[in-house]
Amino acid sequence: MTAAFTRSLITYPSDGLTIYGFINVPRGQGPFPVVLVLHGYISPDIYTTVAYTTRYADALARAGYIAIHPNLRNFPPSDTAPDPFRVGIAVDTLNLLALVREGAGQPGLLAQADGARVGVWGHSMGGGAAIRAITVDPGIRAAVIYGSMSADERLNYEQVQIWSGGTRGAEELAVPEADLERIAPVYHLERIQAAVSIHHSDADATVPLAWSLDFCERLQTLGKDVECFTYSGLPHTFRGAGDTLFMERYIAFFDRYLK
Repeated sequence: MTAAFTRSLITYPSDGLTIYGFINVPRGQGPFPVVLVLHGYISPDIYTTVAYTTRYADALARAGYIAIHPNLRNFPPSDTAPDPFRVGIAVDTLNLLALVREGAGQPGLLAQADGARVGVWGHSMGGGAAIRAITVDPGIRAAVIYGSMSADERLNYEQVQIWSGGTRGAEELAVPEADLERIAPVYHLERIQAAVSIHHSDADATVPLAWSLDFCERLQTLGKDVECFTYSGLPHTFRGAGDTLFMERYIAFFDRYLK
């Protein structure tokens, strides 16, 4: 509990799983727009509910947003399940959005929520889930994509194989090309209705900047509502003045499209 918002632990059902997380609800009179904050990959052995992305959810709550931060499947204490192409974490996101819309304005933690004004924010792996969610769900008004995985799943899993020393990614890369084109968001970006704000550092040693630049260019070519920012010298998870600037930018972006 803070002077600006209250934080509560939550659980919700998603395809037979129990997903944990937290919700920050601003103090004062709503209704408030809602933003889902989707974390990146952290080893499940050390993952905690109040993760590194908490500060981003807190900044949103202080700015007048209900911020919901799920522990996506396979990240404790949420349940575990197979997650090829990380479609499952996108499903967890879409199911949470459906519950927000259903529960908005009803008694409980969503009493002050406006289910028509929803956005998503995703970092790294969570950015990939956010891209998939906005490709599927036209009701998402705005999305912040931060140091994100690619919309092209072949690129993602070629990189996953490198990161994992060849222990992960083979299953996804064995999928026939025609099926991969049905799975990967990059082949369906024309469906996106959300405004998109893309943020990446030129010094990101984890996820290539080129992936965000390509995503930005593709959305611009399609005439989508998109803004794109490249930061200088920052790590994969921003720090210092650059991180403060990032938070100012994404709050201003959500203010334009959700308030």
